[in-house]
Amino acid sequence: MKALRSPTGATGYGVARISPFFSKSMWNEGFTIIGSPSHDAKKLWPDDYQQFCETMEKYEKQMRRIADRLAEMMMEVLEISEKKRKWVGASDVSAALQLNFYPTCPEPNRAMGLAPHTDTSIFTILKAKSSGLQILKEGKWIPVHPHPNTLIVHTGDFLRIMSNARFCSPTHRVVPNENDERYSIAYFYSPPTDYVVSPSVTGDLNSVARFRDVTVKEFIGIKAQKFGESLSFIST
Repeated sequence: MKALRSPTGATGYGVARISPFFSKSMWNEGFTIIGSPSHDAKKLWPDDYQQFCETMEKYEKQMRRIADRLAEMMMEVLEISEKKRKWVGASDVSAALQLNFYPTCPEPNRAMGLAPHTDTSIFTILKAKSSGLQILKEGKWIPVHPHPNTLIVHTGDFLRIMSNARFCSPTHRVVPNENDERYSIAYFYSPPTDYVVSPSVTGDLNSVARFRDVTVKEFIGIKAQKFGESLSFIST
């Protein structure tokens, strides 16, 4: 495939990053965009890529506006200093768009759409028109049914660390469907790669840090190796 993501690459078509941790294949395909989508889009549509690129760039711009505002509010709630939140709104934030497609599955009970995982990001803004997303709560999978003209916001591992576990990073999955295809767009938002993520320790209930300080780049590397044990690996 012309736009197939290389083993070391970050953009283009490819399977989910968490696939190596599971023996069963996942019933989906995705297209990852970081920055301008034109590099990979030109490979697919050399004479007709501009409309796609313009649409994705407009969408990313709107998601970035929402994400910056959400991040600013979260930093205020966590009482993070002005110095530590200067990255919000900066040009070097770590962000990516993920376009997902889940085709109809003849045997949905024997397949995974997207395996259970937490998001690494501070949060993820998700747009989907059909069901399939489920959140793990108290040992049970709870379906998340999308509503028209709404977005779903997942809190991720970085926010869990920053909040000293006051915010969770919920485990979630996507289940396939026998009759309906599913499309979704996820916008992942994190600080710059060299930013040091540290717990906000305030008040009697959070007087002890539950995690050690870690850079964004380091934790992404840990997640690539430890997956579900990543937060335990940096716990104090």
